[in-house]
Amino acid sequence: MLVPTFERQTGYLVKTISMGTGQALALGERGEADVLLVHAPESERRWMAAGHGVERLLVMYNDFVVVGPPDDPAGLARASSAEQAMQRIATIGAPFVSRGDNSGTHQLELLLWQAASLDPRGQPWYQEAGQGMGQTLTIANDKLAYTLSDRATYLARRQGLDLQMLTGDYQSFRNVYHVMTVNPGKGPRINAEGARAFAYFLVTPSIQALIGEFGVDRFGQPLFFPAADKTDEALGV
Repeated sequence: MLVPTFERQTGYLVKTISMGTGQALALGERGEADVLLVHAPESERRWMAAGHGVERLLVMYNDFVVVGPPDDPAGLARASSAEQAMQRIATIGAPFVSRGDNSGTHQLELLLWQAASLDPRGQPWYQEAGQGMGQTLTIANDKLAYTLSDRATYLARRQGLDLQMLTGDYQSFRNVYHVMTVNPGKGPRINAEGARAFAYFLVTPSIQALIGEFGVDRFGQPLFFPAADKTDEALGV
């Protein structure tokens, strides 16, 4: 939706590459991308501080959810916090599938285990898929396991899944996206002008309105919330 609109309005042609945030940051660091749309705030801040980027703009957010088998053996639906949800999974050794790919989702998951004073790696109930979100959901579904997903991907795929959303609206589950332009000093092929045009396109009022409407017709709720008028502090990241 957004890329075709940008191309029509500006005449730029965009080649998109979908990958986890960790891979995207590495791509930008090597000067192999012009602009990044990512969702791992702490890693983004370190990346910017290291001089890999020029600008970082807040674009939108949605949230993460833990999904799992309908009978919810760990009782996540009764958890009062994200940390308690993770503790409940570990306490009974319920199967959990991690993306395990250094994506923004995976980074948040590791922070949640840390906040719960747990390290699941090496445990027989914990599996690292090394895959994207869609494939990780499929693996978790096949194993009737829990996994951490962004709400948008889960809603887009839920028709083919037995898994259900089981956790509440915790602030620590907020999934915040920023757009970052790559430092043109990284290489002669970087299109700094095009990168800046795309970054500022995403935060214009008309595009922010489109972001807020996306998904409503299909799911009865937006998949993302526009955030260009907010700050990281206000969103708690």
